[in-house]
Amino acid sequence: MIDMQRAEAGSATSYAYKASLIGSAHRFELTEQGLSWHVAGRSGLWRYDEISAIRLSFRPVSMQQHRFRADISRDGGGRVAILSTSWQTAALMAPQDNGFRDFLIELHARMAKAGTRAELTAGLGRTTYAAVLAFLSVLTLAMTGLLISALMIGEFAGALFIVGFAALFAWQIGGFVRRNQPRSYSFDQLPRSLLP
Repeated sequence: MIDMQRAEAGSATSYAYKASLIGSAHRFELTEQGLSWHVAGRSGLWRYDEISAIRLSFRPVSMQQHRFRADISRDGGGRVAILSTSWQTAALMAPQDNGFRDFLIELHARMAKAGTRAELTAGLGRTTYAAVLAFLSVLTLAMTGLLISALMIGEFAGALFIVGFAALFAWQIGGFVRRNQPRSYSFDQLPRSLLP
């Protein structure tokens, strides 16, 4: 089995993960020349000063509730995504926290050294985040209405169910909303909440 974690050889740092069970691993390497990548039969080498943007986000999925993502864009077009998890079997998605974090910290350090003016953002886009907050507000109003209705007619078991469901939902979604708040960051202040 391929080791999907970080590896160092001389001045190169690498990271790999499997985005799906089918297909080859997505491989990334930080070389003296720039970011080298191999994704789904395509490959490229982007100089550090050509990288125009990095967006870090928290993206849990049902198989892995602790998953992070980095989207890297290049001047003139092109984008690659790096995930902090790797498919191992049909039922197992393994976290690669240390390798993912170390790779991104080193990428930021090399970009800063190259003098890039890349846009560094964290979380969801502002429009998407506003839509998520609006949806959660409507859902909160609806749940509050149901709770008041259940209490008024004496359905205490139903009210207890609504309170329990709301608590579970707030616990599950609260971390996603808090971590993915839109913001900018700098090369020397990476957002800890978006690195495993």
